[in-house]
Amino acid sequence: MASKNVSAAVQEIEIGPHLGLPQLNNIKNGLEQELSLMQESLTTLKMAQQKFQQSADCMERIKPGSDGKDILVPLTGSMYVAGKLKDTDSILINIGTGYYVEKDAEGAKDYFNRKVKFVTEQMEKIQAIGIEKNKIRETIAEMMQGMVAQMAKQVGTASSQTQTS
Repeated sequence: MASKNVSAAVQEIEIGPHLGLPQLNNIKNGLEQELSLMQESLTTLKMAQQKFQQSADCMERIKPGSDGKDILVPLTGSMYVAGKLKDTDSILINIGTGYYVEKDAEGAKDYFNRKVKFVTEQMEKIQAIGIEKNKIRETIAEMMQGMVAQMAKQVGTASSQTQTS
Protein backbone atom coordinates (compact mmCIF):
# COMPACT_ATOMS: atom_id res chain seq x y z
CA MET A 1 0.00 0.00 0.00
CA ALA A 2 1.53 3.36 -1.04
CA SER A 3 1.78 6.14 1.51
CA LYS A 4 -0.46 9.16 1.11
CA ASN A 5 0.08 12.78 2.06
CA VAL A 6 -3.03 14.24 3.58
CA SER A 7 -3.16 17.90 4.54
CA ALA A 8 -5.65 19.28 7.02
CA ALA A 9 -5.72 23.03 7.50
CA VAL A 10 -2.09 23.86 8.44
CA GLN A 11 -1.07 20.46 9.73
CA GLU A 12 0.22 17.77 7.38
CA ILE A 13 0.27 14.13 8.41
CA GLU A 14 1.79 11.40 6.30
CA ILE A 15 -0.48 8.40 6.47
CA GLY A 16 0.75 5.03 5.34
CA PRO A 17 1.62 1.49 6.34
CA HIS A 18 4.35 2.81 8.65
CA LEU A 19 1.56 3.81 11.06
CA GLY A 20 -0.05 1.08 13.08
CA LEU A 21 -3.70 0.68 13.94
CA PRO A 22 -3.37 2.48 17.31
CA GLN A 23 -1.80 5.55 15.69
CA LEU A 24 -4.39 5.60 12.89
CA ASN A 25 -7.14 5.19 15.45
CA ASN A 26 -5.78 8.12 17.49
CA ILE A 27 -5.68 10.31 14.38
CA LYS A 28 -9.21 9.25 13.44
CA ASN A 29 -10.49 9.96 16.96
CA GLY A 30 -8.83 13.38 16.90
CA LEU A 31 -10.51 14.16 13.59
CA GLU A 32 -13.86 13.05 14.97
CA GLN A 33 -13.43 15.40 17.94
CA GLU A 34 -12.51 18.26 15.60
CA LEU A 35 -15.54 17.53 13.43
CA SER A 36 -17.76 17.54 16.51
CA LEU A 37 -16.36 20.93 17.61
CA MET A 38 -16.85 22.28 14.11
CA GLN A 39 -20.47 21.15 14.16
CA GLU A 40 -20.99 22.92 17.49
CA SER A 41 -19.38 26.06 16.04
CA LEU A 42 -21.64 25.89 13.01
CA THR A 43 -24.67 25.60 15.27
CA THR A 44 -23.57 28.65 17.27
CA LEU A 45 -22.85 30.62 14.09
CA LYS A 46 -26.23 29.64 12.66
CA MET A 47 -27.95 31.02 15.76
CA ALA A 48 -25.95 34.28 15.48
CA GLN A 49 -26.79 34.48 11.78
CA GLN A 50 -30.50 34.09 12.54
CA LYS A 51 -30.38 36.80 15.22
CA PHE A 52 -28.62 39.24 12.89
CA GLN A 53 -31.11 38.39 10.15
CA GLN A 54 -34.02 38.96 12.56
CA SER A 55 -32.55 42.32 13.50
CA ALA A 56 -32.15 43.24 9.82
CA ASP A 57 -35.77 42.18 9.21
CA CYS A 58 -36.93 44.34 12.12
CA MET A 59 -35.06 47.30 10.64
CA GLU A 60 -36.97 46.77 7.39
CA ARG A 61 -40.23 47.27 9.29
CA ILE A 62 -39.21 50.63 10.70
CA LYS A 63 -40.29 53.18 8.13
CA PRO A 64 -39.99 56.95 8.22
CA GLY A 65 -42.98 58.29 10.08
CA SER A 66 -43.21 55.28 12.42
CA ASP A 67 -42.75 57.58 15.43
CA GLY A 68 -45.36 56.97 18.11
CA LYS A 69 -46.30 53.45 16.96
CA ASP A 70 -46.78 50.80 19.65
CA ILE A 71 -44.15 48.02 19.77
CA LEU A 72 -43.12 45.14 21.99
CA VAL A 73 -39.56 45.49 23.28
CA PRO A 74 -37.80 42.17 24.03
CA LEU A 75 -36.22 42.02 27.47
CA THR A 76 -35.33 38.31 27.16
CA GLY A 77 -36.07 35.63 24.59
CA SER A 78 -39.57 35.21 25.99
CA MET A 79 -40.37 38.43 27.89
CA TYR A 80 -41.51 41.63 26.19
CA VAL A 81 -42.71 45.01 27.42
CA ALA A 82 -44.91 47.48 25.64
CA GLY A 83 -43.24 50.55 24.20
CA LYS A 84 -43.59 53.31 21.63
CA LEU A 85 -41.23 54.15 18.81
CA LYS A 86 -39.58 57.51 19.23
CA ASP A 87 -37.14 59.18 16.87
CA THR A 88 -36.87 56.40 14.29
CA ASP A 89 -34.20 58.39 12.48
CA SER A 90 -31.72 57.48 15.23
CA ILE A 91 -31.46 53.84 16.31
CA LEU A 92 -29.39 52.40 19.14
CA ILE A 93 -27.97 48.97 18.26
CA ASN A 94 -26.07 46.51 20.41
CA ILE A 95 -22.77 45.67 18.73
CA GLY A 96 -21.75 43.15 21.40
CA THR A 97 -20.34 42.88 24.92
CA GLY A 98 -22.44 45.73 26.25
CA TYR A 99 -21.42 48.25 23.58
CA TYR A 100 -24.09 50.23 21.80
CA VAL A 101 -23.84 52.47 18.76
CA GLU A 102 -26.29 55.04 17.51
CA LYS A 103 -27.01 54.78 13.78
CA ASP A 104 -29.57 55.97 11.35
CA ALA A 105 -32.03 53.38 10.00
CA GLU A 106 -30.04 52.74 6.81
CA GLY A 107 -26.78 52.44 8.77
CA ALA A 108 -28.38 49.92 11.13
CA LYS A 109 -29.75 47.88 8.21
CA ASP A 110 -26.34 47.94 6.58
CA TYR A 111 -24.64 46.86 9.82
CA PHE A 112 -26.92 43.85 10.30
CA ASN A 113 -26.68 42.82 6.64
CA ARG A 114 -22.86 43.00 6.81
CA LYS A 115 -22.94 40.84 9.96
CA VAL A 116 -25.18 38.26 8.27
CA LYS A 117 -22.79 38.17 5.30
CA PHE A 118 -19.71 37.86 7.54
CA VAL A 119 -21.19 35.03 9.63
CA THR A 120 -22.33 33.24 6.46
CA GLU A 121 -18.79 33.44 5.04
CA GLN A 122 -17.35 32.03 8.26
CA MET A 123 -19.85 29.18 8.18
CA GLU A 124 -18.86 28.38 4.59
CA LYS A 125 -15.17 28.30 5.55
CA ILE A 126 -15.85 25.95 8.47
CA GLN A 127 -18.00 23.72 6.28
CA ALA A 128 -15.24 23.48 3.65
CA ILE A 129 -12.67 22.52 6.30
CA GLY A 130 -15.16 20.04 7.77
CA ILE A 131 -15.67 18.37 4.40
CA GLU A 132 -11.91 18.01 3.98
CA LYS A 133 -11.43 16.60 7.48
CA ASN A 134 -14.30 14.17 6.93
CA LYS A 135 -12.62 12.90 3.73
CA ILE A 136 -9.40 12.39 5.67
CA ARG A 137 -11.28 10.53 8.42
CA GLU A 138 -12.92 8.29 5.81
CA THR A 139 -9.54 7.59 4.18
CA ILE A 140 -8.07 6.60 7.55
CA ALA A 141 -11.08 4.38 8.30
CA GLU A 142 -10.64 2.63 4.93
CA MET A 143 -6.94 2.12 5.63
CA MET A 144 -7.75 0.66 9.03
CA GLN A 145 -10.31 -1.71 7.51
CA GLY A 146 -7.74 -2.80 4.94
CA MET A 147 -5.13 -3.42 7.63
CA VAL A 148 -7.61 -5.42 9.73
CA ALA A 149 -8.61 -7.47 6.68
CA GLN A 150 -4.95 -8.11 5.86
CA MET A 151 -4.26 -9.18 9.46
CA ALA A 152 -7.26 -11.51 9.40
CA LYS A 153 -6.05 -12.99 6.13
CA GLN A 154 -2.56 -13.54 7.61
CA VAL A 155 -4.04 -15.16 10.72
CA GLY A 156 -6.24 -17.37 8.52
CA THR A 157 -3.25 -18.39 6.37
CA ALA A 158 -1.10 -19.07 9.43
CA SER A 159 -3.79 -21.19 11.07
CA SER A 160 -4.41 -23.21 7.88
CA GLN A 161 -0.63 -23.86 7.59
CA THR A 162 -0.58 -25.00 11.23
CA GLN A 163 -3.46 -27.43 10.58
CA THR A 164 -1.77 -28.98 7.52
CA SER A 165 1.50 -29.54 9.37
